[in-house]
Amino acid sequence: MIQEKTVLIVEDEPDIQELIRYHLEKEGYATMLCASGSEALNIIEKQHPDLVLLDLMLPEISGIEVLKKVRFMWNLKELPIIIVSARTDETDVITGLELGADNYLPKPFSPKVLVANVKALLRRASTSSSTKNTHDDNLTLVGDLKIDQTRHEAFYEGSALVLTASEFSLLTLLASSPGRVFTRNQIISGMRGDDYPVTERSIDVQIASVRKKMGSGGNLIKTVWGIGYSYQDKP
Repeated sequence: MIQEKTVLIVEDEPDIQELIRYHLEKEGYATMLCASGSEALNIIEKQHPDLVLLDLMLPEISGIEVLKKVRFMWNLKELPIIIVSARTDETDVITGLELGADNYLPKPFSPKVLVANVKALLRRASTSSSTKNTHDDNLTLVGDLKIDQTRHEAFYEGSALVLTASEFSLLTLLASSPGRVFTRNQIISGMRGDDYPVTERSIDVQIASVRKKMGSGGNLIKTVWGIGYSYQDKP
């Protein structure tokens, strides 16, 4: 029997809270509800939900502070977190993603899009968990993509990819978390460290080069306009 996944909905507007709850339970998910940041932290610490939908504008403790504590103080890197917020300024979006949110959905949102995001992140988390030993051995397998970090080799559909060192690091980072949106700053930091002197424009150029070298698989690297890039495990 497949264990029911539990989604924590952190939202202080009752109508939106109920809307999200209805659509998730309709798809077979269990839900937990709360309306403040402090209550959210208490539930995450004690009840361990499988995924969190997090509003930013919350009473007592903001969504950003919740995110900081979960990711950096508790070091819960694997817990999927989707920000669902009316704050759609590009700065807010990038801040949320750089603090470790897996995605950012603006209000008003499509319930179908929200459910699709929940499904994709829970599937990714399940895949990551089941292949943990593979990643520990420096081998990443995502669909038709295979990356062997020990040998510094990458293959798509069985064909070797001739990548520069930077391109290899870039593809490895994106493929390590299929579906996750990485900002350009996160990509720069993940590839070379915070002090590496590379511009955001150079990331765009390297993305274009990797896409070209992957041929038909190039469209798996998705552009999230104004934010960054993600690698999808399916076309």
